[in-house]
Amino acid sequence: MSGEVAGGVLCALAGLVCLWAGVREWRLLSRLRRYGVHAEGVVVGRERLASDDPWTPVIEYADGQGLRTRFRPQVTGTGLGLDIGAHVPVVYLPEQPETARVFTKRHRAMAVVGLLIGGTVFLGVAVLIALTR
Repeated sequence: MSGEVAGGVLCALAGLVCLWAGVREWRLLSRLRRYGVHAEGVVVGRERLASDDPWTPVIEYADGQGLRTRFRPQVTGTGLGLDIGAHVPVVYLPEQPETARVFTKRHRAMAVVGLLIGGTVFLGVAVLIALTR
């Protein structure tokens, strides 16, 4: 298999994975919108997931029974209002507290749109590679 073909296949696979993840996140957000419980979360810290990753916020919220749960948001970056001590709206499925998401328009849109755009770009590159062969 030539390098071009391998690159095209990898781009196509990456694109499909991004699109699949975007659709999966969109479906979860739809379930959260319908059945989710809203709570207030607080950014309690930051952690590094890998040595070369930027710092990822850690958000804590109390569920309906008062149990405290921590999670890392799906979308991170500057300008998203996730500084330590910030209060953010959170939504989660009561039977699955690990589904918690920051529930702002910006976070919801970036989670889905970013994956869908990424998937489209990867698939577009795969098509370009196939067409230039």
